Amino acid sequence: MKIIFSQNKLLNSINIVQRAISNRTTLSILQGILIKTERDVVKIVANDLQLGIETYIDAEVIEQGSVVVPSKIFSDIIRKLPQGSIEITVDERNKIEIKSFNSLINLQGLDAREFPELEIIEERNPIEIEEGIFKDMIQRSIFSVSLDETRPIYTGALFEQEDDSLTLVCLDGYRLAVRKVEIDENPQKIKVVIPGNTLEEVSKIVGNSDKKMSIIIGEKHVLFDLGYTRIISRILEGDFLNYRQIVPEEYSIRVKVDTGLLKSSIERASLIAREGENHLIKFKIREDKMVITSNSEIGNIFEEVPILLEGNELDIAFNGRYFLDILRAIEDDEICLDFTTNINPCVIRPLTEDRGYTYLLLPVRVFI
Repeated sequence: MKIIFSQNKLLNSINIVQRAISNRTTLSILQGILIKTERDVVKIVANDLQLGIETYIDAEVIEQGSVVVPSKIFSDIIRKLPQGSIEITVDERNKIEIKSFNSLINLQGLDAREFPELEIIEERNPIEIEEGIFKDMIQRSIFSVSLDETRPIYTGALFEQEDDSLTLVCLDGYRLAVRKVEIDENPQKIKVVIPGNTLEEVSKIVGNSDKKMSIIIGEKHVLFDLGYTRIISRILEGDFLNYRQIVPEEYSIRVKVDTGLLKSSIERASLIAREGENHLIKFKIREDKMVITSNSEIGNIFEEVPILLEGNELDIAFNGRYFLDILRAIEDDEICLDFTTNINPCVIRPLTEDRGYTYLLLPVRVFI
């Protein structure tokens, strides 16, 4: 095999596929990147058997072939080479020669025939969505995915598609995030759970543009097709909680508040709260204001935020870090905080129904 690459294009492709290389694997072939010519383009692939990413790059293909290169050292070498042309030659024993200006580097590669192929998914009934919109959905919900490996189903996000709507749902036992957007009508119903780490990697690869991407759901895998780049992941097996049953439709107390003022106050209170247990902050909801306090061994803080209150006064406490994660994901200037009692969850909603998000946060039980 003999190929001439642009250093910039090759490095960019390596950075994309490397997201599918796991540090946990002991199989050397899975710690490598497959480079394979396909006529006048080159396919570059990484696969950890749970997540696979392939991307195509334009290059000058002088001689067809394939090889698996050691990921870390290969990417480090390409990154350190100057911009310009890079010539890569591979012989029949998988010995790799890299030439660039005054540099000549030799590496030992692996047989490409030993590299596991990506799952083949029948590409029918694709869900079409703008890259920027899907990226935004992920980034504004993924923080609520569970990190608890003992309940693997909740380390993923529920992915629901029905007619002209697409919904992502994440929960970790303390908080719930629901993001919903309208899409082109698609006459199918889909309900699967996609690993959270897959969605995080997708959000890092896709752009913020209005360019359309396709999502295809297979029997056990999901395919994200970005054109020159394809991401394939396993779907998690198991039953996801019926989130609609845990979001209260009714409330006895509603607080309307400026999102920015509330976020700034909680950020300051969290500076003290993070030194204590549970990042604890306390709310005292009164007729026209919310008093936010926190204290720890290093000090205490007192904040007041103006509000519009519907219903009775309330004293309640939360994990400040969890509350901030939610507020940072909201783009609205004003929001509603809905309560029933100080031991029931707070539901955070937009002022208008069509904004497409709902968050839920459990309180911390304390004597206030």
